[in-house]
Amino acid sequence: MDNFPINSIYLATEGEGIYLGTVQVFLRFQGCAVACKNCDSKETWDFSGGESFTLERVIDAIYTNGNNGKIKRVSITGGDPLHSRNLNPVLTCIAALKKNDYYINLEASGLSVVDEIFSKIDFISFDFKTPSTGVTSDHDLIVELAHKYPYKFQIKAVIEDEMDFQVTFDAYSKVKRALKIDTLNFPWCLTPVYNLKEAFPVERFKRVIKWNQDVGGPFRVIGQQHKWIYGPDERRV
Repeated sequence: MDNFPINSIYLATEGEGIYLGTVQVFLRFQGCAVACKNCDSKETWDFSGGESFTLERVIDAIYTNGNNGKIKRVSITGGDPLHSRNLNPVLTCIAALKKNDYYINLEASGLSVVDEIFSKIDFISFDFKTPSTGVTSDHDLIVELAHKYPYKFQIKAVIEDEMDFQVTFDAYSKVKRALKIDTLNFPWCLTPVYNLKEAFPVERFKRVIKWNQDVGGPFRVIGQQHKWIYGPDERRV
């Protein structure tokens, strides 16, 4: 296979979620049909965009960007790495990376559980889409993850306003009831929206923290560190 639709490959420090601050190489695939309204990387949507790589070039770029192989952690993202057009290229990359002893995280849109891929990677960062994204998530998928991949995933939800928070808390409550447990045994993170061209949203951040406190603190509120440091519009950081 010599047609890997790649947007970019670069070294960066994880800016969100429970692995905040972790150095890794980002493998960003091109093409996404999810189309979240508040997406901050819309340049990855067009399936005809990006650049066509060979597998050898992908692995070489990961090696080179990863301090000539010193960084053995890769985050596969997009675009949407789980779109049907990207599935075979992603699976091929995973197999090659695993042969070279890489730890693999995958950023999933949260709209499907793809066992063919999830069973082969080390960690799943799974989105729960909130109303401000314009996309609807199904809490049953989180229940499925909890059954199939315990201790191998996190849930991430982007919070713009109180409706986003309430919908997320309702889903959290439904997942607890479905799993018949009082406390979830996986992390569920809330990310206050930090929009393009926007000053750091300190008041929004405070509100999300307060809403979480008011319902007993079931979530981890984790902002986008890379945007604090480099600003909301900088790429490949």
